[in-house]
Amino acid sequence: MTSGHRLGPLQTGPAPELVASGFALENADAPLLHDGLNLADLAHVLDLHSRGVVPEHPARRLLALLLETCATPPEEFPYDPEYGEPYNSRERWFTSRIGDDAGWLHAGRPRREAVRIALRLHLRGQLVDLIEAAADLADTIATRAAEHSRTWLPDQTYLQHAQPSTFGHYLLSFGYPVLRDARRLHDALVWTNTSPGGAGCVNGSRLLDDREPIARMLGFQGVIEHTRDAMWQTDGLVDMLAGAASLVGTQSKLGEDLEIWASSEFDYVTLADGFSRSSVLMPQKRNPYALSIIRGASGTLVGRLTGFLAVIKSPSARSDNLIYAYGEVPRALDLAVRTTRLTDGVIRTLTVNVARMWAALESGFCQATDLAEYVMLTCGLDYRTAYQVVGVAVRTAHEAGLRGIDLDGEMLDQAAQQYAGRSLGLAGVDLSEVLDPRCIVATRTAAGGAAPEVVEAMAASCSEQAAGLRSAARAARAGFAESERVLSETAAALAARPGEKDDDEH
Repeated sequence: MTSGHRLGPLQTGPAPELVASGFALENADAPLLHDGLNLADLAHVLDLHSRGVVPEHPARRLLALLLETCATPPEEFPYDPEYGEPYNSRERWFTSRIGDDAGWLHAGRPRREAVRIALRLHLRGQLVDLIEAAADLADTIATRAAEHSRTWLPDQTYLQHAQPSTFGHYLLSFGYPVLRDARRLHDALVWTNTSPGGAGCVNGSRLLDDREPIARMLGFQGVIEHTRDAMWQTDGLVDMLAGAASLVGTQSKLGEDLEIWASSEFDYVTLADGFSRSSVLMPQKRNPYALSIIRGASGTLVGRLTGFLAVIKSPSARSDNLIYAYGEVPRALDLAVRTTRLTDGVIRTLTVNVARMWAALESGFCQATDLAEYVMLTCGLDYRTAYQVVGVAVRTAHEAGLRGIDLDGEMLDQAAQQYAGRSLGLAGVDLSEVLDPRCIVATRTAAGGAAPEVVEAMAASCSEQAAGLRSAARAARAGFAESERVLSETAAALAARPGEKDDDEH
């Protein structure tokens, strides 16, 4: 009686449909993993040789071939979906070059482990780039915020004038979430910079009783503690996708505001020519095209995060958890890096129409809240009554074509008579400081407030935090480069070591 489940290696090649839909997909992502696969293979051979598993001669031949592959651009390497996924394509080419000596690469390591390592090596470099780009953006926001700590602005909620503020205070409200997302991405980097090497698919390998050497050679901070978890974990990938989506989502919010503010109806800001595009039909139109890219990138990253969450909800130890990650996650991070640098350029070169912002502030009634508080404190009213009195006065002034700064004590007395049937005794009282938006902003001296000196202090703090993140990112990048240099030099030294004569005939 035979079982319906066949055991042992496959006897025939892959179906053309599988090649077209599966292996072609994975090989399309091979350029993203090429460098990491080379480094993973170098470290694996060096580790096996140091343990006496791989003899000297095949180790030298393998290392020489791998170093040649390291110098080969990914687009020139013969990845071919007809021979399976990228790892199998490499194996076929290696075997064609050095015969069965290529088979030592399989010792103690499944194909997926090599790809898991390669993915982490690629992602950690991208995360460093994204953290640095986010730090640069936060610093640019902080610098521009400090410049405009006294650029008076009617801050808005629901596109309606809310309270007097400054463009600097408004702009800085985006600097803090950018810094928080950069720190979340740094946490993702810590997760990424641990090694799945030596996991042996699920329970480790008898050949690799110590997993630390491979981790050290590849510049990882340590090993993932549980071997089965090391091979199949995806939560850190979700974290970095979520961090990237959140980071660009913050930029999208800012971009949507700026698109509105760049319109002729507002005319608060103007994008630099390099970040704009003219209409080919309408001569008067100057479109803030860069903002469309930022907003579209945000939507795309939300889609990549959602799609990946849908893929990984399968049972454990399934390749579909990660097959799609090899391309989706790196491309998402690349998009986030490009977009963050774009937003940095937009903010750095943005022209702020200071006079237009002041004119809009002066023409409205942003001082109504402070006026109601003044009435409450001066006239002994509860806040709800003071609120209603000021509301009546504002409505009457608006209908008469007046502005908030035109309100006076007599108008408030009339409003109080109308609403509460009593006078407040404010006729003739000088309300100029109460109504001056600049004086109002100057009172916001509590932590996080809009007073210029508070904004300037916050901007300095944001720049300092950004500098710390930037420095850490650059140090990490230098550390990764150094570990790769040492690994390559160690492999080259062993490959060139005098020994028995190479025999290329097999």
